[in-house]
Amino acid sequence: MLPVGMTAPRELQTPRLILRPWVAADRGTFAALNADPRVMEYLPGVLDSEESDALVERIEQHFEDHGFGLWALEIPGVVSFAGFAGLWIPRFQAHFTPCVEVGWRLAVEHWGHGYASEAGRAAVVFGFEHLNLAEVVSFTVPENRRSRRVMERIGMVHRPADDFDHPNVPEPRRRHVLYRIKSTDLPTTAYAD
Repeated sequence: MLPVGMTAPRELQTPRLILRPWVAADRGTFAALNADPRVMEYLPGVLDSEESDALVERIEQHFEDHGFGLWALEIPGVVSFAGFAGLWIPRFQAHFTPCVEVGWRLAVEHWGHGYASEAGRAAVVFGFEHLNLAEVVSFTVPENRRSRRVMERIGMVHRPADDFDHPNVPEPRRRHVLYRIKSTDLPTTAYAD
């Protein structure tokens, strides 16, 4: 939750991106993104449109409950909705919870441009500077090299002793790697690679 008397900005901006509140028009594009097996390869499975809409509702509720969450990701001049990026409080129990996680999910056509790293870094900086977090984590399955590279570009560190079995993910994807970044390791610039 935000410190008393502090309100979260409605959006975050980076040199190339806007992390903004969700709008109704995002839902159809988000449903298509969640139905793409390439996007969902390392997640438990693709989502149908009803499941995708339910996820948007959980994201919006997280903003209501905590004052931050997973922003819709806009690339001005390119696309009004490319996916999401932001901060999330996981609801499962593990050796590192309670915690705040940085996460992202982008449509395939926006992979490989550094957008996830730029948005993720902005979210981490927001967490340290506005939420006064001491640490932010991120996690994925070991095989998800793309997301792991994003975590490393943000400045996050993996220690194998932190790896864990995700209680809400079935086999064979249960094992996860955990990355961490502490506020004392805050990047000197929010957006540079």
